[in-house]
Amino acid sequence: MEKKKAWVWFKGGLKGGSWVSGFIASKTNEDGILIERTDFVTCRVPEWRVKFDEPFNKKESPQIPQDAIWKYF
Repeated sequence: MEKKKAWVWFKGGLKGGSWVSGFIASKTNEDGILIERTDFVTCRVPEWRVKFDEPFNKKESPQIPQDAIWKYF
């Protein structure tokens, strides 16, 4: 599994969501992408929440699927 620097989309609150940098991401044999960062709990999230290139607009959300899963348990 190759690990790459990644940006992860967080829903946010009243101010809206944003892309957050500083994550290391890798694909797993299971669904989703494993994200790691020292100040966050390591977890798997769906691919639509991860970008490997810096987003042009850090406040612009990705295409969020209807009834989207935000985190795999």
